Amino acid sequence: MSLNQVSSGRNLPDDFNVIIEIPAHGEPIKYEVDKESGAMFVDRFMSTAMHYPCNYGYIPHTLSEDGDPVDVLVITPIPLITGVVVRCRPIGMLKMTDEAGVDGKLLAVPVDKLCSLYSNVNKPEDVQPWLLAQISHFFEHYKDLEKGKWVKVESWVGVDDARAKIRIAGSCHPRQQHGRPVQHEPIGSRTQ
Repeated sequence: MSLNQVSSGRNLPDDFNVIIEIPAHGEPIKYEVDKESGAMFVDRFMSTAMHYPCNYGYIPHTLSEDGDPVDVLVITPIPLITGVVVRCRPIGMLKMTDEAGVDGKLLAVPVDKLCSLYSNVNKPEDVQPWLLAQISHFFEHYKDLEKGKWVKVESWVGVDDARAKIRIAGSCHPRQQHGRPVQHEPIGSRTQ
């Protein structure tokens, strides 16, 4: 089955599917699903000797400000494998920009039915501070040795901003629009 056939999830923005591209603590290789074929490709070998601190993937059939699906960091007790689909719920978002523009990263945990370890985790402040620091540090530096690339990490924001990003990105994807005009609202302006 093509990964393009995987739905966005059961109940956006609170219960969504994430297709894992990069496992937590995996080798420094950036994988991406090809939009046309749905196949997993090597995007690049990372120049820095760093690994992703969480599983990294995306919500299918969403469209972010950067023209790609919504990026998601999924906290799990063990790394997931590339290409697996995991049902998640949002807990926050890392606001950041890079050389291509706005590029926020959702922070999510598996739904309670899959893993009850995170049932009391509902916002970034509920996550271990060292893990939030590792995530921020990773994204501040993972492009350091790539010519012409940069990242500016701004701040962690709460679940309301994460939900807003999912709603907007879901409505922007052609498969989700059903001919309706898309209304955009600023993300990250609310406080938790």
